[in-house]
Amino acid sequence: MEDYNSKQSLLEEEEEEEDQVPDLISTARYSFQTSFQRLSNLSFLSSFVADDEDIAPIENFNGFLSAFRDESSKLWFLAGPAIFTSLCQYSLGAFTQTFAGHVGTLELAAFSIENSVIAGLSLGVMLGMGSAVETLCGQAFGAGQLDMLGVYLQRSWIILLVTAFLLTFLYIFALPFLLLIGQTESISRVSGKLALWMIPQLFAYALNFPTAKFLQSQSKIMAMAWISAAALALHVLFSWLTMLKLGWGLAGGAAVLDVSWWFIVILQIVYVLSGTCGKAWPGFTMKAFTSLWGFVKLSLASAVMMCLEAWYFMALVLFAGYLKDAEVSVAALSVCTNILGWTNTISFGFNAAISVRVSNELGASRPRTAKFSVVVMVISSFLIGLLVSIILLVFQKQYPSLFCDSDAVKDVVYDLTPLLAFCIVVNSIQPGLSGVAIGAGWQGLIAYVNIVCYYVFGVPLGLILGYPLNMGVRGIWYGMVAGTVVQTIILLWIVYKTDWEKEASIAAKRIKYWRREAHAASKAKDLEKLTNQAE
Repeated sequence: MEDYNSKQSLLEEEEEEEDQVPDLISTARYSFQTSFQRLSNLSFLSSFVADDEDIAPIENFNGFLSAFRDESSKLWFLAGPAIFTSLCQYSLGAFTQTFAGHVGTLELAAFSIENSVIAGLSLGVMLGMGSAVETLCGQAFGAGQLDMLGVYLQRSWIILLVTAFLLTFLYIFALPFLLLIGQTESISRVSGKLALWMIPQLFAYALNFPTAKFLQSQSKIMAMAWISAAALALHVLFSWLTMLKLGWGLAGGAAVLDVSWWFIVILQIVYVLSGTCGKAWPGFTMKAFTSLWGFVKLSLASAVMMCLEAWYFMALVLFAGYLKDAEVSVAALSVCTNILGWTNTISFGFNAAISVRVSNELGASRPRTAKFSVVVMVISSFLIGLLVSIILLVFQKQYPSLFCDSDAVKDVVYDLTPLLAFCIVVNSIQPGLSGVAIGAGWQGLIAYVNIVCYYVFGVPLGLILGYPLNMGVRGIWYGMVAGTVVQTIILLWIVYKTDWEKEASIAAKRIKYWRREAHAASKAKDLEKLTNQAE
């Protein structure tokens, strides 16, 4: 009994801490310091190792250039593989859509509607629910609390698998849903059948997104890049074989797309379980089933932010389906959004990289480094977006033939290209700023910004230009691009006005809270075991 009392006393000893979840946009009341040091590993699968000290204040232009070079190398160490990974994974669906365009105009329009509306709705939810683990894992890694990363990953798996099950009903009832929102019967029937074939992809998303964020937070992006490259190579080969050579059409494309995503998921999980993540993966634990509701609430804040972004351009394709020549309008717009999606893979690479940099640096209490990382990201992504837009305008007449055979569709795509080029420049910055929000934990604040800019301003303006003013697809897109421009300006202003010292303190408070929740649950179980032993 004496041994029991001593163990119980030991388990009950801990410092008093705040009981409330930190407000994602509030100011913290204390600072946090960490002296955690990470050993470098020269393997190409290794994590990135940041400096131990915060950068010195920049006082002149030469100092700026020197700091810019240093930070660029760190950012590109992450962004390069992340861009490649994003490009490969986006290209899975993009190549399927490209092959669908050579099957027929109806098939292209149907795939675009399914991919934009049904899969788009689900993708926004899954990405958002998975981005909570990106904030927590990134900041915990920066603070050196590696043992919590695996717990966060497993919690996210549980939550997203349940979410995927709930979203399955949207896929099952895709046909009546599309008819309900006013899509044409011919497109809706093909899209509804395709949605049933794509259910396995939904559950692959549930495991892939948390696993990818878990690896990104540790800067283990090269492994993801190699896996995605292998998946893309096999995907293109078998998509061409099944959709065009064997004539299986969309059925063949859906089967290959499902298998490709599960190929990525299985290899990523094998990589995690193989021991390459060290202390970050302590094995399966019952801690994953504790504090789930608190994790769900944080995930929901992330989901709202991501859904509002993901559904915005989904709405663009949806509204095009209400125009008179729906098949041509949707097909042409799908080509443009396909190009935009490919170019956005660069921006989403910066999104992943800056999220890791900001979350790691705030978690390690290096606020000046976090702030300067944002500056480097904005400048770099803008210049790249400008270059891509110029290249697209140079080949304005040639590239539509790569995506479809219809002359009517090609003509519409040609007319939309200048607007597409401008949209690429704007969207080169916006995803990176969203990455800053995820890394800092501002999801709740950004959700409000997205609602106002996208759905109060952008969508109504696009509908007015597209329908009453008879500007068609071009008018709808004008309005929605205007919403993105306003959102980008507001995000830049928020970043400019941010007190990064306070953000580092908020990160410290968040890390302590979630660690205490996990340890409290573990301690309760240990006390229960000791009580049973004593009895």
